[in-house]
Amino acid sequence: MSTEPPETAEDAEEPGTPAEGERVSEGAQVSEAEAELAAQRVERERIERRKAEREGPVEAGGKLSGTAADLLAAVRAVESGEKPAATVFAEAGPAPRRPAPEPVRRAPEAAPGPVVPAAGAVADVREVLVQGGAPEGIAVQAAGVFGDGGADVLRADPWQLLRVPGVRPEQADGFARALLGAVAGPDDERRGRAVTVWLLEQAALAGHTALEMSSLVVALGRQGVPEPEEAVQNAISEGDVLVFQDAIGEAGDAGEDEERPVRVLVGLERYALAEESLADGLARLVSSVTEQDGAGAEWERAAAAAEGSAGELIRAVAGHGLVLHTGGEASLAEPAALLGAAHGLGLRAWAAAHGPVGRARFAGLVEGAGVATVAGLLSGAEGPGRDADGALDVDLLVVLDAPQLDVETAALVTESLPDGARLVLAGDPGVLWSVGPGRVFADLLAARVCPQVASRRPDPGPLGELVSGIGVGELNQVAAPGKEVVIVPVRDAGEAVHRTVQLVVDSVPRAIGVPVEETQVITPGHGGAVGTRALNAALKERLNPGPGRFGGFDPGDRVAYSPAPGRTLPGRVVRADGEGLHLECGDEEIVVPRERVESSVRHGWALTAHQAVGCRWPAVVVVLPGDAARALSRPWVYTAFSRADRHLSVVHGAEQALPRAVAEVAAKPRTTRLPVLLVPQVPVAEG
Repeated sequence: MSTEPPETAEDAEEPGTPAEGERVSEGAQVSEAEAELAAQRVERERIERRKAEREGPVEAGGKLSGTAADLLAAVRAVESGEKPAATVFAEAGPAPRRPAPEPVRRAPEAAPGPVVPAAGAVADVREVLVQGGAPEGIAVQAAGVFGDGGADVLRADPWQLLRVPGVRPEQADGFARALLGAVAGPDDERRGRAVTVWLLEQAALAGHTALEMSSLVVALGRQGVPEPEEAVQNAISEGDVLVFQDAIGEAGDAGEDEERPVRVLVGLERYALAEESLADGLARLVSSVTEQDGAGAEWERAAAAAEGSAGELIRAVAGHGLVLHTGGEASLAEPAALLGAAHGLGLRAWAAAHGPVGRARFAGLVEGAGVATVAGLLSGAEGPGRDADGALDVDLLVVLDAPQLDVETAALVTESLPDGARLVLAGDPGVLWSVGPGRVFADLLAARVCPQVASRRPDPGPLGELVSGIGVGELNQVAAPGKEVVIVPVRDAGEAVHRTVQLVVDSVPRAIGVPVEETQVITPGHGGAVGTRALNAALKERLNPGPGRFGGFDPGDRVAYSPAPGRTLPGRVVRADGEGLHLECGDEEIVVPRERVESSVRHGWALTAHQAVGCRWPAVVVVLPGDAARALSRPWVYTAFSRADRHLSVVHGAEQALPRAVAEVAAKPRTTRLPVLLVPQVPVAEG
């Protein structure tokens, strides 16, 4: 079976997660995904304006601040020997905030729709693509990436085709040879720069916000770049990428006359800017809450009334602007208690979950309004609205499913909070990290720059015992008198598909009492004989056979809808008409335009573990075929098994690969800079 490794963006190349550069054809209806991405672009621009007003203009030569800006200036000034001026951070302390009644939610401003490429630009790009032997079907997408002058860009530098998602170096090489002839060789400086950027984009899909220089040089050599070090330097000098030198170890490790060792990293400006912005925003929140808002006694009474670690969480939030909370599903009761206490104190408190399913589950634990999704909060479709300065109208924000925050989303959330607001990041550190680049929650836990409250509420029953053991690297046999955990051995892929369908359609409803629509199948990858495609085809044939009249879908089909990269909303097809495919995702009705169906909707009886993060179902069937060994890791198994509330069936053909993965295969490392950026701004928290 062909499976994607669990710690790469396993859905990035799939239709369910369209690339950011994708655009609809001229005259097409603006999709929900594009409107959301446009809203986030507007929000990023607003954040940058706020930062510019607060910190003053940034020196020419880079859009970064702090160490990254100094290092970039040093590289560009190496020939002249100039020394960049030091950058000084100084912010006035914010005025303490007073408790305020929860406001009426403001109507969000409508974000402008994405710019649709002009017909002439698309035609010009199509002409160049055909001339170079590239598929003309990507003309709209390429025109969206390059804009009106796309044809001229591609003629001048054919390797820029690598900026179009899905294009590989060998394809760009063929395109360049067709346009340039014999001069298009592997030693062309333009090729080296373009491949350097492409490799960093691929690294971002695998979760890295930067790469070590040595790793990038090796990767360039594998792509046939004859002078990889020179290619990187050319990319740096042209401003295509940024270079950083981050100190290694503690400040006191080196002697007085010794320089601290450094690691040289190379990254794209997009993620470097997001990581810098996130570090600045977190430092601002940590330093902005210096008192208990004059309500220390009230906070203490609320903490005393709470049970166990819920009281610890309330006390930590009372005196700190940033708090981390860890625990499993049962621990959600503690952020719920915090939200109730904050409302009782008259604070404007909200929580945000990863998706509608998580939002609905948490909303059942709290009274009244105050729960949104992260995407809805940022786009303005949900949440408290914004104040006159454009910041979220909140005193306290609790972000659930925190391991799912990639660096760009986390930066948007942090920079959207006003001075003096409190931020709580809550989640289970054992689950898979975000699909997008970064490992924000894990980095913050390791950096110890703020209080960390670990829940003492274990998930109950045999399932809770099983998952807790996996979290520490042990796959234990657990007593399951109520058939909470069932292992179903299989010999081959055909038997795995057969037994999976049998479990979903017959065994689980009959023996466990969980209906078909509340049972979810989880498998390691999309392709192969036991991937999501094969399992969904088999399950559709049994549960909802039909001709697939609308893009392969029929009313009643279970689906996985991806409105934006890295987001998956489980749902059901209601109907199809001239508007598009009508879906029911949780408590929301969504219309997917006809032209977006193929790229953003897939059948959803079977999902990958990445798609299932943030959701739980009464019953889960995890399929582990024999050739899935390379895809298994402790975080993958932990995530898949912990999606079950009442019952877990494991269709098991992986033999010893399963216990070996739980015991030995940890999460793949991700190269990030957040801890290094936080060190000079935020002191290490005690305890």
